[in-house]
Amino acid sequence: MKDIFGLTVEELQEALQPFSLPKYRARQIAEWMYQRGATGFADMTNLSKKLREELSGAFVIGRPKCKDRLDSSDGHTTKFLLEFTDGTAVETVLMRQPYGNSICVSTQAGCNMGCAFCASTLHGMARNLTTGEILSQAIVISDMLRAEGQGESVDTVVIMGSGEPLMNYENVLGFVRLLHEDYVLGLSYRSITLSTSGIVPQMYKLAEEGIPISLSVSLHAPEQELRSTLMPINRKYPLVDVVRAARHYAEVTKRRVTYEYILIDRVNDGEEQARELVSLLRGQLASVNLIPINPVAERHLLRPSAARIDWFEHYLTAHHINVTVRREMGTDIQAACGQLRNKHLDG
Repeated sequence: MKDIFGLTVEELQEALQPFSLPKYRARQIAEWMYQRGATGFADMTNLSKKLREELSGAFVIGRPKCKDRLDSSDGHTTKFLLEFTDGTAVETVLMRQPYGNSICVSTQAGCNMGCAFCASTLHGMARNLTTGEILSQAIVISDMLRAEGQGESVDTVVIMGSGEPLMNYENVLGFVRLLHEDYVLGLSYRSITLSTSGIVPQMYKLAEEGIPISLSVSLHAPEQELRSTLMPINRKYPLVDVVRAARHYAEVTKRRVTYEYILIDRVNDGEEQARELVSLLRGQLASVNLIPINPVAERHLLRPSAARIDWFEHYLTAHHINVTVRREMGTDIQAACGQLRNKHLDG
């Protein structure tokens, strides 16, 4: 049977053609799936019983099951391990921010980018996620928030969970477009952020899509050799090309690019790196998000002292680089990408 979760209204209309239904039925079904928590056609009470039975024999509504859930002690962060029908599991995080509810979704099961500081890559990549599987992470959390009865919803989405989004380009783009539809979550494109390790051709392609989502670039080092050590993909797409593509994205979309910079003690947090970072980014429509590393035991990389973090931040600020230090959320529940999934794989 065909899984229809993740289809647009237009795609649903095409799938429903054998049933000779009016077009508006596709929108009703979409709203049930994406806004009202339907897991099967039996839930769809504005369809006739006969039609529900017929559709149940032809289609399934693929929804993951929650394999594990961890809640931070402060109640602000919840991490879910969601399992799809083939047993593949991915992590999704809900962060209750002062400005609203933000969720972080995964686009691949695992990751093969090989970044030295990341847990997601320890087991390699199992496979790409489909558009529906990426979307289902957002819908599961949206359903949960609605069930809590406090009138809360998903306000922002960051595509920076496990995987490299631009290596699963078409499915990720389909997910972004669906999030924007009024029969799904109706999110503004400006409420969506995509993070990439720097897949240069797709960065240029994304700039031409006409969807002004925010772009974050995982930089983590300001010069070629060190970045290649931390991020092997840098050997294929060199630092200078990544920054040029990011500058192009900002120029085309008029959206400020964020450079993510994980601070690692005595690796990339010294004066030399700070000076090189200023030189690299001066004059760009960009900001830097400093992220003190969330240590991964297998990686043996340490978090800098508070004094070193403060010094690095103040150096950038003094040299007119827009900078923030990421507010930590969920450290007590291993909210860094890949840690919960790895616990289950290793178990």
